[in-house]
Amino acid sequence: MDETLTLSALALGVLALLPAAKRRLELSRAKHRSLAGHSRMAKRLARWVPGYAYGEAQFFAADGAPANVAAARRAALGRLGAEFDTRFAKTLAATATAREAIPDLRFTARYRVPFQFSPVLREHLKMGAFLQASEGVQVEDLDGNRLYDLTGSYGVNLLGYDAYKACIDEAVATARDLGPVLGAYHPCVLEVLSRLKAISGQEEVSFHMSGTEAVMQAVRLARYHTRRKRLVRFAGAYHGWWEDVQPGPGNPLPPRETFTLQDMSERSLRVLATRRDIACVLVNPLQALHPNANAPGDSALVDGSRRAGFDREAYTTWLRRLREVCTARGIVLIFDEVFVGFRLAPGGAQAYFGVKADLVTYGKTLGGGLPVGVVCGSRALMTRYREDRPADICFARGTFNAHPYVIAAMAAFLKRLDRPEVKALYDGLEPRWNARADRLNARLQQAGVPVRVANLSTIWTVLYTQPGRYHWMLQFYLRKHGLALSWVGTGRLIFSLNYGDAEFEEVLDRFVAACDEMRADGWWWTAPELTTRAIRRSVFREMLSRKF
Repeated sequence: MDETLTLSALALGVLALLPAAKRRLELSRAKHRSLAGHSRMAKRLARWVPGYAYGEAQFFAADGAPANVAAARRAALGRLGAEFDTRFAKTLAATATAREAIPDLRFTARYRVPFQFSPVLREHLKMGAFLQASEGVQVEDLDGNRLYDLTGSYGVNLLGYDAYKACIDEAVATARDLGPVLGAYHPCVLEVLSRLKAISGQEEVSFHMSGTEAVMQAVRLARYHTRRKRLVRFAGAYHGWWEDVQPGPGNPLPPRETFTLQDMSERSLRVLATRRDIACVLVNPLQALHPNANAPGDSALVDGSRRAGFDREAYTTWLRRLREVCTARGIVLIFDEVFVGFRLAPGGAQAYFGVKADLVTYGKTLGGGLPVGVVCGSRALMTRYREDRPADICFARGTFNAHPYVIAAMAAFLKRLDRPEVKALYDGLEPRWNARADRLNARLQQAGVPVRVANLSTIWTVLYTQPGRYHWMLQFYLRKHGLALSWVGTGRLIFSLNYGDAEFEEVLDRFVAACDEMRADGWWWTAPELTTRAIRRSVFREMLSRKF
């Protein structure tokens, strides 16, 4: 009898655990099969990777290139370095001085390229980080070099730098009498509220000093009102650098309340439809360009296998299904439009995809050239207290929130969206920029170089059509030919909307010329055995030998 009772109790215990095991299995299957989808594994691997660097000889022949090709590459790097030292002398000197006190500069210098190549490259090819002027679609460094801007100031520059200079000038004039008085609001906040409510389709607005802060507040409000703690983000998406939304390498803490699921996946929808502990889902519409992949940068170009491509219909369908599941389960759907807001359409990603979120965050360009973060949402979700529980609040404040000059610059930007010349920039926006990408791809194919581009409107990324160890060198040839890039190199190019046909044609010519020169210098030499798999295996063997 005792044995029968024991077996019965054991069976009941197993049955009781089955639902939890089923949920756990569904969660595991909903994760993307890559390091972007597995934060814990990615962190463990990051700690495991040994630090090592190629010497001079291996630097130029890491792909097994013959001696004559390696020699051509060595000579080419020497020429590039000498030209940069001469053309950018003042800019490089200022950067070297600043680097001693600004850790960001040391970080970006180290991680422009795969780490094995970094020490030799930094010795022979110096990069500047200073600019002194901007005009039209060009920027000017300390040496007077004018470069076509493809940085977009990390997404801020939507309308062109001249437009933001005008917004800032107008803001200074508007807020001068009040000055930097904080706590109270400048009266122009009323116009800002009216415009943001109309754009977002939401009832209320809160102001912050960065996009990261806006996302933090949106997640906190979702947790507060749903009384749930879990946050869902999708593999590869970036939502700022704070802990809950950046759980992989770069964050000292392990993921706690965050689920990283596969974008555009039935299995992810299944998880959302069956769990009861999910407070919110974060969507960065930029991921439509490269679903489930991390933000691209040349430092990750180990073998040239980067892929991207935008399918508007497929991503719209995905967002609509996600919206339906979140509505049915009481999950707060948050659109993080800090980066893409106003770039796809004057009404943002909500208008572009025809899907309304519960909370929307904006930043970057919205500040009219000054730093800002904004959350828009319904009154029910934006309220930070409970009438029946006066001590139960959702706190979020900041000394510089709603700074008079920032609000005034924001007002100037929002008014500018109504100008005929700005509306004209949006007319035919998508077909125009798709055609420009197609035109560049046609020229690259005609030139016979292994380079292509993919785009989400004015946001572009560079792809490569053959395996290779040196694709990351293209960023330096583009800079030589007068194209300004951000520190991630060819991973992300951001055009402002005010690029005219003639200006774009100049960029196109310079881009192709840079590719031609890089090919002539031997960096795209390849052999039949140099496959993506072979490169990865080679690098893995290197790491094992260095580690053990």
